[in-house]
Amino acid sequence: MDAVKLAELKRFISQCRSNPSILHNPSLAFFKSYLQSLGARIPPDPKTDKVRDDMEDTKEHIDTKKHDTLGEDDAIVESDIELDDSDVVEPDIDPPQKMGDPSVEVTEEMQDAAQAAKSRAMTAIFEGMAFSCCELDEAIDHITEAIILNPKSAIFYATRASIFVKLKKPSAAIRDANAALEINPDSAKGYKIRGMARAILGHWEDAASDLHVASKIDFDEEIGLVLKKVEPNARKIEEHRRKYERLRKAREARKAERERQRQSEAEAQESLSALKDGEVIGIHSVGELETKLNAASKTSRLTILYFTATWCGPCRIISPLYVNLAGKYPKVVFLKVDIDEARDVAARWNISSVPTFFFIRNGKEIDKVVGADKNALESKIAQYAGSA
Repeated sequence: MDAVKLAELKRFISQCRSNPSILHNPSLAFFKSYLQSLGARIPPDPKTDKVRDDMEDTKEHIDTKKHDTLGEDDAIVESDIELDDSDVVEPDIDPPQKMGDPSVEVTEEMQDAAQAAKSRAMTAIFEGMAFSCCELDEAIDHITEAIILNPKSAIFYATRASIFVKLKKPSAAIRDANAALEINPDSAKGYKIRGMARAILGHWEDAASDLHVASKIDFDEEIGLVLKKVEPNARKIEEHRRKYERLRKAREARKAERERQRQSEAEAQESLSALKDGEVIGIHSVGELETKLNAASKTSRLTILYFTATWCGPCRIISPLYVNLAGKYPKVVFLKVDIDEARDVAARWNISSVPTFFFIRNGKEIDKVVGADKNALESKIAQYAGSA
């Protein structure tokens, strides 16, 4: 067979390996049928699978949105990102390439031989600029020889990585770029080639990061060209991430607010259970008074604190009115303290005469009535209960 045609066939086979989807091209239907007749397994058409997956994803997305509309969790379904991945390939699965032994003591003769091997590799690369696989494979062999002879040269690894990029073998290129950067963390070519390899894999953010580092160390036009494709994709991914991060934070804030509301409602309900609508509640200790005042504050209720004594004549006259007012204003908390029974409470409030009525809101005294003044008592209750 003609050597040129054989080289073209090898290049075509290499392209099929790196991108099997080309076998679904209608113009290659005869070749696809031939391969199947030999029992070959043809990978499914990713475009057909994508359409099917998109239909399933759309149905799932609609079902999820319908479910989320009814629920309170507000689950977030992320939309797809439209990226330019026309040149993206699957990771190469070839066995890892030969790497040098960093513990080897490199002599001057080995360095010279390594440089000679590199020169042969560069010649083969130049001859393979038309992407002839034969010349590029030959270049790989020569630069590998240079790496074995001098495994401490970052430029050798970076050069082989660049050849793997030309061969569309990004995984191998990344391994070599990592080796170059381990030897020389400031290797511009190491960052550049790794960025290009990551771009081939569609790892846009990592690719952009490497290429920006490379451009800071030693910018060249090729880096700028690759960045023109990489940066838009990386920005879209970053904007997508920020958008959904904001949505997730808003969702968490809503959940936290709902939890606070539930907690507040539970505390309010518990507080209400400690209060008796339309009744006068007897207080027998400071602790009991604090409990009732806290319950009233949590429910934003006006509280009347009535100090009395069994021996007090005016108290006996006004007490029935106090009971009636409790029934008339069921949302007002009516408390009653016998100063002889609860001396600690009377002392805390500095009671010097009875009857005395304190008007309390949110734990603070806002007014009081001293003496059995029925009109003043009822008037102030109506005033403050109405402003609640």
